[in-house]
Amino acid sequence: MQQAVVDAGRPLPQLTDPLEVELQVSAVAGPFVDNEELWEVVVRHLGEVPSRRSAALLTALAHLLPGRPGEWAREAARRQARPRWDLGGLTFGECWIGDRSIDAGYLALLCSYAYGDVGHAMVFMIDELNGSLTRHAFLTREVGEALDGLRGEMRLESITPEAAHWLLSRSYDRFERRPGLGASLDVHQTRLVARRRIALAMNQLS
Repeated sequence: MQQAVVDAGRPLPQLTDPLEVELQVSAVAGPFVDNEELWEVVVRHLGEVPSRRSAALLTALAHLLPGRPGEWAREAARRQARPRWDLGGLTFGECWIGDRSIDAGYLALLCSYAYGDVGHAMVFMIDELNGSLTRHAFLTREVGEALDGLRGEMRLESITPEAAHWLLSRSYDRFERRPGLGASLDVHQTRLVARRRIALAMNQLS
């Protein structure tokens, strides 16, 4: 596990797109996010071997890992060079909700974000028939196209980012308590990307 995570840092120094950094690290680190022992070893190793790869991976982990592992990575990253991309520039845009719980058994949420003037969105399907847990989650850079697609399927209403991410927080809590209930692969691969946005929105709310 340790080597797989460390190897995930190899392409990071060459990347320029912060969203691509998030996606690559989330896909590898997501399955082990709750393993503090692993992250203690990984962060210590990266801190002892300074390099562009170590600096980039530590910076990404500092933004994506919750709790103490994120703090360890943040502290270690301060002692190394900054990567060329900046995950701190994430901003929130509009959020939309569609309710098809009566006829199809799910809620749909579209939340938009941006790094600078480059937008992206995450679209979530929340299963209302099985405990309101996140069943599908995918990321798209074609925000307008995704919004039009949802509007073709259901009536959408605007919702504040805080309210949208509060719903997502509850839904992801349920998913993480019952991970074997058939969530799509995208939910697992983008888990840390989504969780980071939930945490940022909830901090703004508080």
